[in-house]
Amino acid sequence: MELLKLDERKVIRDPIHGYINIEYKVIWEAIDTKEFQRLRRIKQLGGDFQVYPSTEHSRFTHSLGVYEIVRRMVTEIKSLQSEVSEYEKISVMLAGLLHDIGHGPFSHAFELVTNHNHENYTEKIILGNTEINKVLNKVSKTLAQDVVKIIRHKHKNDILNQIVSAQLDADRMDYLLRDSYFSATSYGQFDLERMLRTLRVRENEDGKKYIVTKESGIHSVEDYIMARYQMYWQVYFHPVARSYETIFVQLFKRLKDIYKVDKDYFNNLSVIVPFLEKEEVTVEEYQKLDECTVLYYCTLIQEKEDFIAKDLATRLLNRELFDYVDYSEEKLEEIKKLLEENNYDIDYYLYEDDIEKSPYSPFTGQNILIEKKNGEIIELEKASDIVNAITQGKTKKERTIFYPKF
Repeated sequence: MELLKLDERKVIRDPIHGYINIEYKVIWEAIDTKEFQRLRRIKQLGGDFQVYPSTEHSRFTHSLGVYEIVRRMVTEIKSLQSEVSEYEKISVMLAGLLHDIGHGPFSHAFELVTNHNHENYTEKIILGNTEINKVLNKVSKTLAQDVVKIIRHKHKNDILNQIVSAQLDADRMDYLLRDSYFSATSYGQFDLERMLRTLRVRENEDGKKYIVTKESGIHSVEDYIMARYQMYWQVYFHPVARSYETIFVQLFKRLKDIYKVDKDYFNNLSVIVPFLEKEEVTVEEYQKLDECTVLYYCTLIQEKEDFIAKDLATRLLNRELFDYVDYSEEKLEEIKKLLEENNYDIDYYLYEDDIEKSPYSPFTGQNILIEKKNGEIIELEKASDIVNAITQGKTKKERTIFYPKF
């Protein structure tokens, strides 16, 4: 097994991290694979560009950012360096780089309508007959499997799992800063440099080792928790973004219904057909579908006979979004009546959406741990009055009705 380095360090300019630094050949070659390059054609934030026009950034740039934070963690945090071998460092850097390689178009709305989980396809792409698998196999026959184990949070060295997937991980750190930057909002800002500087690996009383934060860095963690909460409600859950994704969901629903009775309708829409007729598509079929393809197909659907699909495709292309209102039984009945009076099919022009989010829930996933000055390790909510108050509060919930504007 050879862990080859490049003749010289490569750098990629990035607005969040300044530079993405690449030293190992396998990382550089992984970026150049067609599977990873496809992420350029998948937006990071689904429908949010309908609200914040500059959120045009992709899963590609986010994945590079996650890799860079992982790289810094395994090279700059001394107590972490001693816990991982060079092979494990490369494995976890690749896990950060490739963690989103299985994402479909239009963010999580795609998973809702197709029942194709991006994490499952991430695993299939890394382990399958793909360019990325060939690149990893050149280093070691076990590397692809080890990368998947980290992404799945099942690696025997739990420190690697924590770096990529925990309450305080490289994925969240990058997307909060990146999404805040590109949405031109300040909600997602926190002190990444201070956070990295105060991270340590420590053994807890259960005998296991954890990535913890020194007590002196607790304020940066508090900012991070609040950044997460504000970004979800102000950006990720914005009703206009959800309205855009609702139209995509309803269009896909209509296409499924058309496919049941008219296969010829899809003669020039072949890439989408496997998602309409099969419960599970192949990796090759999955890789062909990106947002460019879907939007091009919308222009073709505009020329076809079915009025509902044509109308929904036009709405998606031209930002003719659904209106929205807070849910109530009275409002729902009122909207149903209006839709019927205006000859709208309720199956495709009425949509209810439920969302909820708490700022920090220590009961889901691994707790954020704080190392006190005396060496004691305690949960974040016990170390921070602010976070303790947050965890005692109610989880915010929102139920919304989407429908065409009248």
